[in-house]
Amino acid sequence: MIIDENIQEYIEIFNSKQSELLDDLVKETYQKTVLPQMISGDYQGRLLSLLSKIIRPKNILEVGTFTGFATLCLAEGLSDAGIIHTIDKNDEFVAIQNKYFKKSGFREKIKQYLGNAREIIPQMTQKFDLVFIDADKRYYPEYFEMILPKMNKGGIILADNVLWYGKVTDADAKDAETNALKKYNKILAKDSRVEVLILPVRDGISMARVK
Repeated sequence: MIIDENIQEYIEIFNSKQSELLDDLVKETYQKTVLPQMISGDYQGRLLSLLSKIIRPKNILEVGTFTGFATLCLAEGLSDAGIIHTIDKNDEFVAIQNKYFKKSGFREKIKQYLGNAREIIPQMTQKFDLVFIDADKRYYPEYFEMILPKMNKGGIILADNVLWYGKVTDADAKDAETNALKKYNKILAKDSRVEVLILPVRDGISMARVK
């Protein structure tokens, strides 16, 4: 968490609240998964929902479904004929995903892919208006290069955890995840095809707009 806890609590008091369905999904994620902290959470979820509602995307790509919390938040802003394409390599979460997707009213707007995103993304033919990357941090630079040609002009690419507990400021970092995220941030900052802003939300969200 980048923001002071007291400030975070204050912010959450005055934010719009998420649905009871999402509350239930959070509870079940904490009850049934080993790393429940991977879930986006209500504060970040409301940001994803609001951005999606502003953009009104026809096609969303999500890299990293987990239990489907962010998927449902993003789906709230889909256009009438919109679809969210969501990829995850772990089949252990599919039952939870489907349980809540069916209850949400967005079931027909969600297309799930099970497998390696680096193999699936190159095969996709859709053009995307909004992308949310929240998967294996080591491959963020690769995801960006794969996704950018598939973006519509003015589309938004969001990437989670780009501050990585503050470790991205460590010049001597040795772990692969930190160095990949540092590389990702540098690539976007230098790429003339996008304009980028890093938001200090939870563990950092990078927001890049395609020119």
